[in-house]
Amino acid sequence: MDTTARALTHRQSEIMALAREAGRVSVEDLAARFAVTPQTIRRDLNDLCASRALTRVHGGAIIASGVQNLAYEARQLVAQPHKRLIGEAAARLIPENSSLFINLGTTTEEVAHALGGHPGLLVITNNLHVAVELYRHPGIEVIVAGGTVRRTDGGITGAVAAEHIRRFRVDTAVIGTSAIDPDGTLLDFDIREVQVSRAIIESARRVMLVADSSKFARSAPVRIAHLSDIDVLVTDHLPSPKMAELCARHAVQVIEVGGPTEPDGRD
Repeated sequence: MDTTARALTHRQSEIMALAREAGRVSVEDLAARFAVTPQTIRRDLNDLCASRALTRVHGGAIIASGVQNLAYEARQLVAQPHKRLIGEAAARLIPENSSLFINLGTTTEEVAHALGGHPGLLVITNNLHVAVELYRHPGIEVIVAGGTVRRTDGGITGAVAAEHIRRFRVDTAVIGTSAIDPDGTLLDFDIREVQVSRAIIESARRVMLVADSSKFARSAPVRIAHLSDIDVLVTDHLPSPKMAELCARHAVQVIEVGGPTEPDGRD
């Protein structure tokens, strides 16, 4: 009994180390790595989720943190195929010869990547990765908001950036979020980043939220807005009929792009 408990604890510690490194772990990959059944890994993940170390998502789990976001490199790896599909779908909704905001986030960066063929765009952003992605396209004009550059991910945050954003009134805002509460509240980790996100929402005629389904299982401490402030939600899939009903109640257009699934039984 004690030997089994020690072995389980050791495996769970290794699972946590992998999750911290990559941001996300999958049942299928862990079962192969440790040469155990998917059911054994699910029990490990359930134990780790019960202790609030991880948060369950489709096919695996992600680091659970209510006060600090994942590292930028880890966020890039979480649900990456789904984010790419979300970015492509969102880009198709943006008309040529229009103006838009794009804020911080690895999913909004996928939207920028998919916008390269759109001529006549004016893009205002507080995301240096978005600016670098788009400035080289001759048909796209890029304006970078002024302010303090966050070293961890190239985000420009704070009151100066928010004031810069408020000088504009654009056709579409493309925003991301770190977490979505069951009541529809959009949440993030950095109050300075939230200042800019709120200014972006207030200064756009149409607001498009791009968020993969893992965001519905996460938590963060700072309120950005509510789903009622959103016009379009582009995601891989909604987590429940209740969330679909909430979106319908607030007249949020929902676009579900799907994406690859992991063949691990219950997940």
